[in-house]
Amino acid sequence: MNQYCIVIPNYNHTHAIADVLSELAELSLPIIMIDDGSDADAKQIFSSLQQRYPFLRLLTHSENQGKGGAVQTGLRYAFANGFSHAIQVDADGQHSLNDISKLIAASESAPENVVSGCPIYDSSVPKHRYLSRYITHFWVWVETLSFDIVDSMCGFRVYPLQYTERLMNKRALGTRMDFDIEILVRLYWQGARVTFIPTHVIYPEDGVSHFRALHDNLGISWLHTRLFFGMLVRMPRLLWRKVAG
Repeated sequence: MNQYCIVIPNYNHTHAIADVLSELAELSLPIIMIDDGSDADAKQIFSSLQQRYPFLRLLTHSENQGKGGAVQTGLRYAFANGFSHAIQVDADGQHSLNDISKLIAASESAPENVVSGCPIYDSSVPKHRYLSRYITHFWVWVETLSFDIVDSMCGFRVYPLQYTERLMNKRALGTRMDFDIEILVRLYWQGARVTFIPTHVIYPEDGVSHFRALHDNLGISWLHTRLFFGMLVRMPRLLWRKVAG
């Protein structure tokens, strides 16, 4: 029987996390939240939330490792504690948490698949962020020689932990904003299929973004360079997968 939990990376996101946890409480799923080196005020809030919600397990990084590093800590902890699947959710209230039931239903139908949200944006999305996603989409289509990955940047997804753990054990993955892209491409290379579920995504007016325009864009560009050459090595296998369906 599949066992699901929720993994939330959190670096100083305090404005929406209480509401996020309150809404998630209705699902009656264990939640693993990773404090990724947050400041003292945030830690105090997280501690009070842990006391309020018995289903919340708080893991702590002594120093900030980045979103990808925090998610990987949560995924490893989930796997080590017997969960079969982990649902990645952001701490800032962007995601439509009502759609988690749809993600789980799709995962139950195909337990070996990664299940990802496919964002539907409203007018709150910053235009530069919206356009930059399509640059990444293009490169991911090149790197997989397919259009199977509709969106590689949405951090609202279900990971089958057996295959995710296998990948993390044999390959060091990005620890910053490049993580969501890299793990999806490499899981695809490993043979995983990806199911996409349309979901609404908002950018709250009082939201705080930790996306570093220069550093993270450079990191993502370097990631695509590595993945492109990784695709060349795997080209025969990817082409055969495409032909075989």
